[in-house]
Amino acid sequence: MESCKSCHQEQYQQWQGSHHDLAMQEASVKTVLGNFSEKKFLKDGVLSTFFIQNERFMVNTDGPDGKLHDYEISYTFGVYPLQQYMVKFPKGKIQVLDIAWDSRKIIDGGQRWFSLHPDESIKADDVLHWTGPNLNWNYMCADCHSTNLKKNYNSSEKSYNTQYDAINVSCEACHGPASEHLNWANKDNKASEINKGLTINFPSVKDRHWTINRTTQKPQKNTHSTSKNKHLEVEQCAKCHSRRAQLDDNFVPGDNFRDHYLPSLLTESLYYPDGKIKDEVYVYGSFVQSKMYQQGVTCSDCHNTHNLELKEPGDLVCQQCHLPASYKTPEHHFHKEQSTGSSCIACHMPAKIYMGVDERNDHSFRIPRPDLAKSLGTPDACTLCHSKFDKTLDHKSGQSQWAAERVQQWYGKTPQGYQQFGPALQALEQQNEDALQLLYGAIINDTPNIAKATLIGYLGEYPTKQTLLTAMQMLRSKDADIRRQALQALQAFPLQHTINEIYAALNDPVKTVRIAAISILAQVPRGSLSKEQKSLIDRVTEEYRQSLLFIAERPEAQLSLAQLYQYTGQIDDAVAAFKEALFLQPGYIPSYVNYANYLQQQGNETGALVIIQRGLNKNSSAAVLHHSLGLWYVRNKERQKGIESLRTAAALEPDSANYQYVYAVAISESSVKKAIQILQSALQKHTGNMEILMALASYYQQSGDEKKSDTYRKKAQAVMQYRN
Repeated sequence: MESCKSCHQEQYQQWQGSHHDLAMQEASVKTVLGNFSEKKFLKDGVLSTFFIQNERFMVNTDGPDGKLHDYEISYTFGVYPLQQYMVKFPKGKIQVLDIAWDSRKIIDGGQRWFSLHPDESIKADDVLHWTGPNLNWNYMCADCHSTNLKKNYNSSEKSYNTQYDAINVSCEACHGPASEHLNWANKDNKASEINKGLTINFPSVKDRHWTINRTTQKPQKNTHSTSKNKHLEVEQCAKCHSRRAQLDDNFVPGDNFRDHYLPSLLTESLYYPDGKIKDEVYVYGSFVQSKMYQQGVTCSDCHNTHNLELKEPGDLVCQQCHLPASYKTPEHHFHKEQSTGSSCIACHMPAKIYMGVDERNDHSFRIPRPDLAKSLGTPDACTLCHSKFDKTLDHKSGQSQWAAERVQQWYGKTPQGYQQFGPALQALEQQNEDALQLLYGAIINDTPNIAKATLIGYLGEYPTKQTLLTAMQMLRSKDADIRRQALQALQAFPLQHTINEIYAALNDPVKTVRIAAISILAQVPRGSLSKEQKSLIDRVTEEYRQSLLFIAERPEAQLSLAQLYQYTGQIDDAVAAFKEALFLQPGYIPSYVNYANYLQQQGNETGALVIIQRGLNKNSSAAVLHHSLGLWYVRNKERQKGIESLRTAAALEPDSANYQYVYAVAISESSVKKAIQILQSALQKHTGNMEILMALASYYQQSGDEKKSDTYRKKAQAVMQYRN
């Protein structure tokens, strides 16, 4: 840092005191913002006390055994609008308290202790407890809050030896190792090295800027950058400003982001079907949905990347490219001047609060679509804003209608915007009858790649010659996420039809695509392969295995390892991985389901039952375990017990089409009429579910109603057909 400071004084001064600089600090009088003067905080019967002892910041709170203990605060995490605190545990583990300090002003509701999970009762054995895996700094937080971090998890010792070059986010976190850059700086002839000795060289503001085209009055980018990747900067920021899984800790600025990280797509748990933010997704997945991203806008066009502030305050940052005469006018926004409704940010970047007090803006920069929000049941900027003043407004109750009508009146039409994939994604999530048709419509149109990739992953749920050809075609995409999702779709097809295409993906230049391919091909018997093929599969298999071993402290990684070992015939290792998953997180339900399935495949039905019952002892309301138990009973000729368990699963998750279908099939032997009732009810929510449609066709035929049987058979055929 001092070496950088000597030549880059202005940038250093901007960085100093920024959120990157203060991302993590050793606890001291200067760094701790919270009030530790015997302050108490009560939640769920646990009275935590914050105090100072021998000049050390301390907290007395419930530990992993559920009892109160004194803990020393070793580090602070962040500064504003909240600050968190970290405690060292044995074996190198560091945990983050879920009681945080609200560092906002008193007038804004701040200067108080508060819980990050105010509405949840969290006991010591919960994954969300502050001593649990989801608040573990080494795995969950460290990679983004420090520079050149090496996690160094030892799976045999269950320990960490986590190291970093800088405790915070410093120069090298974004610009890469500086040793060669220093050598370059000391050379007399500097012109020959494009990257100036760095692993990445961002274009300067002078070389890359936006101007207004005098003819069109639209912004256009003037750039003299030698980089072939117009998204270079965005991909660099994505390392931390994205929801993603980490594959290793070998990332060096300038590397391909997807060689080290697996970015999340627009999954139902993270985003609304139209792509708006739902869970905490850290900007990148939203921004890449935007038209601005497609046109080459980067993070530094709006943000000063050293002090992290906007380059201009509020809407003025938008006016760098969007002329006020065209946009900062009632003819555009139809609201009173200086009102919230006249704000670019309020309308095009609606905010949501995370971590209790942290308001974050959606970076998809979308045109407000209250009409679409009404049909999809999603939030919209108009209703969100007006509901602050009129509490009767609620997007969930369909009261976006008034806003949709007003927009229609203003513009004489409904502006469509860039993100038009919402109906397709919702139809696929809900298994509606028009899902495939909408899917094709979206991927043919100018749809953001992150949405297109998400949609393509669903092709395998509609296995036809057309969808097979489409998935194979998508393997030729320039976008790595699309290629990865095409491989996911191909898993639904017989391997003899897809093996050549999947095998070719083992040579993909991007790691996330290669490991998607090997997760399918690992099960191919090695004896059927040539020496060259075996060598390639072995190499990528090891690459995949190492990415799983990197996160070996997580039960989901152990389950994937178990499956991989099972495919490769390493039975002892597979069993060990299943047991490790159960040990690491006893409340992780998929561990019980997958281990029981494995034991059943090995012919150990007794062992499978023991594991299922063990899981139910941990969580008696887990529908998937009741479903597994029901299937076990049916397999083992205890049909009535099986039906009862399957009924319980269906009742616990009434929106699960699969649970309803399996329960109906089980009960059909004694009552076809009852089975039809169950399936008809499920079909109302999942109008395009193939299993339900074909089962109805079959059961109506059994009951002698050929007309209805034929009707449902034709509906099933229609669902699977794509019509141009």
